[in-house]
Amino acid sequence: MRALPHDRSSLLYGDGKPSVMMLESIDRWMTAMVSDEGSGGEGPDVSMEAVVISKERGVICGTFVIDRLLETHYPSCSVEWGVSEGSMVDVGDEVLRISGNGVEMLRSERVLLNVLGRLSGISTNSSRWINEAGSMGVASTRKVDWGLLDKWAVHVGGGLTHRLSREDALMIKDSEVLSSRVVNETEDEALAKLVLEIDMDTNSSFTVIEVRSIEQALTVADIWKGVQTERAGSERVVILLDNMGSELSSMVSRRLEEEGLREWCVLEGSGGISLEEVREWSTSGVDLISTSSINRGVLPLDLSMRFRGE
Repeated sequence: MRALPHDRSSLLYGDGKPSVMMLESIDRWMTAMVSDEGSGGEGPDVSMEAVVISKERGVICGTFVIDRLLETHYPSCSVEWGVSEGSMVDVGDEVLRISGNGVEMLRSERVLLNVLGRLSGISTNSSRWINEAGSMGVASTRKVDWGLLDKWAVHVGGGLTHRLSREDALMIKDSEVLSSRVVNETEDEALAKLVLEIDMDTNSSFTVIEVRSIEQALTVADIWKGVQTERAGSERVVILLDNMGSELSSMVSRRLEEEGLREWCVLEGSGGISLEEVREWSTSGVDLISTSSINRGVLPLDLSMRFRGE
């Protein structure tokens, strides 16, 4: 199976460390949360120790995020991890041990648990979608609450990040098509014009084009094949089947096969897909589905910090 262009995780983490892009995102989110938490409250100005325990089964995500949080905002605190990024934990498992000045320990507690719990909740949910999907890919969308942190958590659970930003890959949506139409030009003609205008040298490795009918999918694939053949290229276009459902998407896949166009496309199903419908999609002929439900409205993993002596 050819790799899908939707895995952008290497832009977030590589060579054993988070990228500059990822660190900048972490710093923005952590600074906001630490500021909101404030620095009030009392605490013993002595060295203390605590342990974070999992109260349910799940996938841990955010180890280097927590490392960065403590290093930047609570420098007296140090952490010893009992798990690695992406580890599965059960009820009662020790996730980490933390030690440091009592004042900073207590100030860091809620931020640490909120961040680690939320990211681990997303990774746990992502793993559920992946288990249902079989060989089909599952990607998040750009509907994220915590930006790149959400994207990373989806990846840790086995999902695909999809585009990280508007700059990350070209996407032609129906709004671009409608806004580009001139007088007496149909929507399909406007779409075809935009596909022909794509700068293949810059965008051919990852371009997403939204369609809403079988005819539009065939038009996009046929133009893409022609341009790629002319330039001796082999890249595939991502055709996003917007709110077309698994049955109609299956028809799109079959028609593309019949027209000799399927090999030039990555088919992405999207729009209102629930976890209960994933198995239907896995036999629809699409290469992946994308959904914001993989990361939004997800319960955090239940974690508890227990101070020594508790």
